[in-house]
Amino acid sequence: MGHPESEQRLLAIWDMLQETKLIEELAVLEPRDATKEEICLVHDPKYFDIIKSTSGKPRVYLDSDTSTCPVSFAAAVRAAGGILSSVDAILNKEIDIGFPLVRPPGHHAERNMAMGFCLFNNVAIGASYIIRSRNFRRVLIVDWDLHHGNGTQNMFYGSREVLYFSTHQYPHYPGTGSIKEVGVADGAGYNINVPLPGGMGDTEYIKIFFEVLRPVIEQFRPEFILVSAGFDTYFEDPLGGMNLTPKGFAQMTRFLKEAAEMHSGGNIIFILEGGYSLEGLWLSTREVIEELIEKKKTDYPPTDLKTSADSIIADVKSTHSQYWKF
Repeated sequence: MGHPESEQRLLAIWDMLQETKLIEELAVLEPRDATKEEICLVHDPKYFDIIKSTSGKPRVYLDSDTSTCPVSFAAAVRAAGGILSSVDAILNKEIDIGFPLVRPPGHHAERNMAMGFCLFNNVAIGASYIIRSRNFRRVLIVDWDLHHGNGTQNMFYGSREVLYFSTHQYPHYPGTGSIKEVGVADGAGYNINVPLPGGMGDTEYIKIFFEVLRPVIEQFRPEFILVSAGFDTYFEDPLGGMNLTPKGFAQMTRFLKEAAEMHSGGNIIFILEGGYSLEGLWLSTREVIEELIEKKKTDYPPTDLKTSADSIIADVKSTHSQYWKF
């Protein structure tokens, strides 16, 4: 049986872009590799060298479910470069919105450790690049992947320049992401976890966005928004237990696009994380892209309905009420 994190994931999205002819409505960026210096904005240089040393080797196991093939290092530096190319293209006014369709994913990768199919932390590299190289001071990372982005959280746990917001199934791999993990020192309050039991769907997710994320965005006023866009919350994902539909992904996309237009000058990039149902990737990325290019504008469900997430929303608000007004 093949590994779930395979090239078939990107091939499914590419098939969708061609079959729907959406590819004709998009600007395609020429990819580049991230440099060692750029990757080491968040990773240990010795760790970079370890991953580089796997190049050309048949198989190197980095943990129980993360291994490399001869071209994994090349793919990983190109994936990290994908988000950097998107940042530059947006800030140079070449494109409006970026969506690097890359693999391997990144949000589990720690400063000096690979895990969860991830080698380099693409979204964290992007956030640090925006701050260190492009002189921004407030970056919001929204992570809607099924799994908690432990690596991203840890890289910015003491920083107020990057606000990390995650919805994720809990308890679930990797075991992190409780409500009480709020950040430390200057970063206290700038790490917001919304841990959810399985079975949550479109209504729950968009209510979390409106009741928790919206007031935080209004107070944080991000200059750039990055989205760890994992599609393993799709209702038929083989590694997941959530009930999001393609329409739910469209609703979250609309919310974040509108937030970027209101607060960050439209600066927003979505970057592919997980998602292991090929049908789910095909359908859901289509909805996201059509929303981004304003081919459609998906209606929100009523946000005043009682949902299965209400008690968790209340707990998150209570925990973070010392940092933010709700």
